[in-house]
Amino acid sequence: MISLYRTGDSILHRAPAGWKLLGLAVSALIISLARPGTGWTLLLLGVASLVVALGAGAGARGVALAWWRLRWVIVVLGGALVVFVSASAAVQSTGRVVTLLLLAEAVTRTTRTSDMLDVLRRLFRPLRAFGVDPETPALAVSLTITMVPVLAGLLEQVRDAQRARGVRLGVRSAVPLLVLAMKHADDVGDALSARGLGR
Repeated sequence: MISLYRTGDSILHRAPAGWKLLGLAVSALIISLARPGTGWTLLLLGVASLVVALGAGAGARGVALAWWRLRWVIVVLGGALVVFVSASAAVQSTGRVVTLLLLAEAVTRTTRTSDMLDVLRRLFRPLRAFGVDPETPALAVSLTITMVPVLAGLLEQVRDAQRARGVRLGVRSAVPLLVLAMKHADDVGDALSARGLGR
């Protein structure tokens, strides 16, 4: 598995992986079930940005970069909601999604993959009673958490390459992104096979 972990000495870096995953799960549950107004949504976004900046030790530049990676999610999702629903719904729904993505990125950037898998294995250990290997759902959850930052990084690679060649960005960007995503999937498959889980 490709790790997104970045070394550091921030609060989140020092926090146990289990508490970070629990916090992410509880945050996702609260944000998904709540129906906050526009002001509350903006507050959530501010808190998520603060977690990335201070908790993950990313600073203002790291926060700006995290928002920049999510710009297409904001533009596409927010734009669609403005057109088909309302501006208020666009702010609220897009804000919830972006908040969760920022928090997920903060967790993946401050948690070693091995630590995350250890916690998830312990969490899924009771499934052995039903004949399920805890390693399989643990890897599935871990891959799900890390996939959004991975795709954002791949998209940034595509955009940098196209800018370097003077190619105008557009729908054609989806082709090289798909190629890189498939290559990433192959790398993950090889890693799973090496762990004896690709059979």
